[in-house]
Amino acid sequence: MTDSTNICLACGLCCTGTLIGFVQLGSEELPALRELLDIENTNGEGFFLQPCKKYCDGCTIYANRPKHCAKYECELLKAVEQNEIAFDSAVEIVNVVKQKKDTIEKQLALLQLELKSQSFYFKMVELNKLFQNRQYESSLTQDHLNLMADLKDLNSLLSDKFGVTFF
Repeated sequence: MTDSTNICLACGLCCTGTLIGFVQLGSEELPALRELLDIENTNGEGFFLQPCKKYCDGCTIYANRPKHCAKYECELLKAVEQNEIAFDSAVEIVNVVKQKKDTIEKQLALLQLELKSQSFYFKMVELNKLFQNRQYESSLTQDHLNLMADLKDLNSLLSDKFGVTFF
């Protein structure tokens, strides 16, 4: 197993809904994947929302994962593959993202913000829209401002190291 494969299996941020909010499926994949995943249908094609129900500290359907999942390469993976960053440094970055995500989720729970999405990615998009709403601005507490700062920090980290953003 190469370092690039190890970083994907050690990371899982795309599967947990941190980096992406959904996975598009081709019509040819639907019959086999319907048995494995809860698939939403759109015009003969399908998708499933992240977090993936088959990810639990590792992909449990790795050999049979969707084509979109198999082809997905974040910028961190590319940097590891091109020896621009050492594997251990990449794992450290992944751990920092996971810690920041956990911090944000704890802040959301404490603030009792009701967000509709199950996907962390879409929760962050929704949260950003909420904070951009001028009506909400007058009721922001220091805890809200801390959450906004953490969200911006995480978004910058994901943009710089993974090539994805929430907004």
